[in-house]
Amino acid sequence: MSKITRLVAGKSREKRVNVHLDGKYAFSLLAEVVLKEGLRVGQELSDAELETLTGVNRYQRCLNAAIRYLGYRPRSEAEIRQRLKKHGFDSAPTEKALARLKEQGLVDDTAFARFWKDNRESFSPRSRWLTKLELQRKGLGNDIIEQVVSEVDDSDSAYRAALSKARRLSPADYQIFRRRLGGHLGRRGFGYDVINETVARVWKEYGGVTE
Repeated sequence: MSKITRLVAGKSREKRVNVHLDGKYAFSLLAEVVLKEGLRVGQELSDAELETLTGVNRYQRCLNAAIRYLGYRPRSEAEIRQRLKKHGFDSAPTEKALARLKEQGLVDDTAFARFWKDNRESFSPRSRWLTKLELQRKGLGNDIIEQVVSEVDDSDSAYRAALSKARRLSPADYQIFRRRLGGHLGRRGFGYDVINETVARVWKEYGGVTE
């Protein structure tokens, strides 16, 4: 058995507590783990209890890292797993943290896929094909991807993408207008037929003449 002889607040960015056992520094734990586990000076801990504490602390650090990562924007399960691996967390705490986040509704690949698609449609419209490719890169399953991208209307998305670009183009020369607008739509993943239809529609709305 080992006895806790000191609990000293650490100076790192994370709120940590330095644990001294039998008069010597042994390890540090997150302050929230110390409070949750009710650690106190004079308490005796077995080797098994010390090992459990280490595991609890590793899991809590992993969970906290995932929550911070989610603070910027929603993430797919695969993105979080990759991020945690990059920060040195192994599979056991990672999977446990992901399970907890899913229980709390903070990780939901279907909701994430819809968020990604809706965000693109609102601020940077692109084709169904390119949306699908982006979601694949986020590590989402094919069933989820197909369900979400089926809601993308290429004609509508291309038209909205074209309007934002057309405002910065001169309608004085159709060939230049078509080349630049067509290139813009091509980079958004739209196919030849959709591009032709969209360019003609926008050109006409801007009062251009194709003669």
